[in-house]
Formats: sequence, structure tokens, C-alpha cells
Amino acid sequence: MASHPFNRRRFLKSSMAAAGSGLMIPYVVAPAALGRDGQTAPSERIILGAIGVGPQGTGVMHGFMGQGDCRVVAVCDVKSNVLEDRRQLVNAHYGNNDCRKYTDFRELLARDDIDAVLIATCDHWHVLCGLYAAKARKDMYIEKPMGVSVAEDQALRRAIHRYGRVFQFGTQQRSSRQFWQACMLARNGLIGELKEIRVWSPGSSQGGDPTPVPVPEWLDYDRWLGPAPFTPYTKDRESNALWWFIYDYALGFIAGWGIHPVDIALWGGGEKTACACSVEGTAIFPTQGVCNTAMNWDVKIDYDSGVRMHFTGDPFPEAWKQRYGRTTSHGTAFEGTEGWVHVDRGGINAEPKSLLQIPLNDQPVQLPQSNHHQRNLLDCIKTRGVPVSSIDESVQADFVCQISDIATRVGTKLRWDPKTERFVNSDAANRRLSRSMRSPWSLNI
Repeated sequence: MASHPFNRRRFLKSSMAAAGSGLMIPYVVAPAALGRDGQTAPSERIILGAIGVGPQGTGVMHGFMGQGDCRVVAVCDVKSNVLEDRRQLVNAHYGNNDCRKYTDFRELLARDDIDAVLIATCDHWHVLCGLYAAKARKDMYIEKPMGVSVAEDQALRRAIHRYGRVFQFGTQQRSSRQFWQACMLARNGLIGELKEIRVWSPGSSQGGDPTPVPVPEWLDYDRWLGPAPFTPYTKDRESNALWWFIYDYALGFIAGWGIHPVDIALWGGGEKTACACSVEGTAIFPTQGVCNTAMNWDVKIDYDSGVRMHFTGDPFPEAWKQRYGRTTSHGTAFEGTEGWVHVDRGGINAEPKSLLQIPLNDQPVQLPQSNHHQRNLLDCIKTRGVPVSSIDESVQADFVCQISDIATRVGTKLRWDPKTERFVNSDAANRRLSRSMRSPWSLNI
């Protein structure tokens, strides 16, 4: 296994400090300290901090804790009850009392012993935490979607490249065999010439009582709001049942869930979805309550390559259900001149069915393979390689969700230029490519 220089330097420094005490007393080193008995030596471990440890963050953190060469040493959250519970969870896993808790992510990032961070905050915090992490020279796993604006995505991409950080996006479907298989069939022309990509995901929810109420004593509400506009606290605003669908904090499921099948669409579309395009769409928005993101949408993206992407929220067209047979509330289907392949988390199917028997490891186009998203990041941290959900590809998938949302809000057919990363025919649409941030927060850190 390749050594991890950051941890090795830390280990040697502490060892030399102990040796410098002046006492020449023989001592026994535990087998685990040397990596024996099937354990990873401390010098080879990647030390990780978790920023945002709600349900999703905790689930991803478990994935890291299950890797023997990774050690979680710090958790950060703005909910005091959640924070203490997760600290105890980490300590129980390792059988010690070493995990420290923070309410300010910048204090966690200031620790020299931490190599990488998991960022699983609310969406409006993702990019800011990532920018500070990159500047602190931490590698990172960031939950999807990336940002709440195109400008945020661009800023994080610049920072990742500027500081040479290893980045993994939370589009974990890239680490599942059936998604790799579907994209390999499409990329290698095994379904004939690609003509259309059909994409669907669950829609957003509505509701939420808009009546202001006192802030719960366990919630640091000002820190939770962060860069978002100040709004009086309302019941359960910070809960997953609501914040996902409030535009100040997220784009709703057009990005929060839609990013998963969209990412697979681009992975399988390749160069055919990496060109200029026209985008238009409609959406249904809530008319009451605090939720205000698209409950359902119907977006068509026509690429100059001749490929169309049709992106909807559930319920998706009945004709698709009839065509693909086994369908769920999410999925990606590639339609070619000689067949199709459809994939979701429930599995993969194709027509003709013989497509699924084609050997793929000797095809001319080879996509990276991963069978564990967190493991893939850890391996790339050690080698300084590029994870399966790289920053550049992840930004492009996030852009599709962003421009789809903008198209439904502007209500006119738009033209997207991937070179300038702007619309060429709408000032109104371009104004939506960035958002202001509440002081003192800024993308310029």
C-alpha cells in the first residue's frame, strides 16, 4: 500500500518527541501500531473530520468508519443534540473518547492532523465549506448537489484545482456496477447511435407553516442560516422535510435528487452531452407554505450533437413506464438506433436483452470503475489520483440541474454556451447564475 505522507510525518514527529524525553528505556510497540494483526498502522491512516452530521452525513460517515485505514476524529454541526449524539457514536465505534465536536467548521479545518473532510451540510453551505477546506489543504467528499448557483460551482472548481485537492462528489451511483454497465453500453455505441436520454427523479414537496416561532434551544439558527438571507424561524424549517424545498437553501429535488440520474446521463452521454445546447421547460411551484421549489418539472435539452435529454420529476410519462417495464421513481434511460438500456438503483434492463451479456472490459471506451464511493476517495487521496466523481465532471452535472431550474423560472427557450458557461440569449437567465450572500460570507475567501 502506498504510504500517506501527511500521516507518516505526524507519526514520526510524535515518535521522535517521545524518544527525545532522554530515557533509554526499552518498550514494546503494539502490533496495531506497526500495522500487524490485519490492522492499519497509524502512520498509514487518513484522518477525517465530518462537517454536517445529520442523517445523510451520518450515513456517509459510517462508510468512512468502515474503512480500516480511515479514522474519524472530529464532528461539526449547528444542532447541539445531534452533535453530541454523533460524537458518542464515533467514540463507541472506536472504543475511545477521542472524537472532538465543533459548531464552527473553521475550527475543525484549522487542525493540522486532519487530512480530509466529509461535507454533508444543508446545500447552501456546501460550497462555502468546500472553499475553506480547499484553502486549508484538506481533501474532501462533498454531498450532492454542489451549490445553489452556477457561480458557486465555478468557485469551488477553481479552488480544488488551485490548491490541488482530491475531490469526491456524493453521486455514489458511479460506484455501482449497473450504472457503470449502462454507461459503458451507451458510450461504446453498443445501442447504436445515441439519440435521446430520458431522466427522471422524485419531485419536491410543498407545505410548511410560515408562522414565526421561537428558535429551539438546541439550534444555532444564525450559523445554520449562514450565507442565506435572514428569515424569521418557522416550525421545522431546519428539518429535512422542509429545507430541501426552500429556495434560500436549495433548488429542491430538481437538483437534490435529480443530480443522481442527470450525472449518469452525462457519464453515458460523454462528448455528445458536452456541447452547446438549447434548454426549455415548465414546472409546477407551490402556492402556499414555506416551500417554494419546483414540485414537478418537464425540461428538454437539445444538444448540438443531435442528442436530446428529457428530464422530468415523478410522475414521469406513462409511455416510459410501458417501454422499460420495471421502473421506479428515478432512473436514466439511453435510447439508441439499435436498442436501449435503462438503469436505476433497482437494477438494469435493456432491449435487446443480449446487450447485458456483452463483455465490456475490452471495449475501446473505458470508464473508471469503483465499487465503494468512500473507498475510492481514500485510495485517490493516497495516490493523488482522480476519484470516479471528479470535480470537473461533477460541476457539469450540477450545471444541468441549475440551467434546468433556471429555464423553468424564466419561461423562455434558452441557449447555453459551455465555453463561457453563460446563456447567450437572456440577461434574465444570466442574473440567476449567481446569488448574493449574507454578510460576512462571500465566495472570496
